[in-house]
Amino acid sequence: MTDPTPAPAAPQPAAPLTETEDRQWASFAHLGGIIGILPSLIIWLVFKDRGRFTNAEAKEALNFQITILFVYIVGYILSLVIIGFLVVLAASVVSIIFSIMGFLASKDGKSYRYPFAIRIIK
Repeated sequence: MTDPTPAPAAPQPAAPLTETEDRQWASFAHLGGIIGILPSLIIWLVFKDRGRFTNAEAKEALNFQITILFVYIVGYILSLVIIGFLVVLAASVVSIIFSIMGFLASKDGKSYRYPFAIRIIK
């Protein structure tokens, strides 16, 4: 006589983000662009279904970081010629400035649109 083990409970969906948390994670998605594409990608994957504002802003930040990644690749290819280093330097400065601008706008609850970005993730 063995006791049947109870079936594991189905995972519960994560709770929706509060307005404050939504703004916080959206702003972190922009700010993470200073160090690269991963913070925006992780925030979008984890929180896209939990907060409307975070979903929109993380997608925007991720699209911009993908665009900057393409610019870095082109810059590294052009490094065979002197101009490639200037392209990489300019892309780094632009990425930092626009990421901070996105952070400042989204922490106040305002949507931020980067001046240029390839909209790959819709």
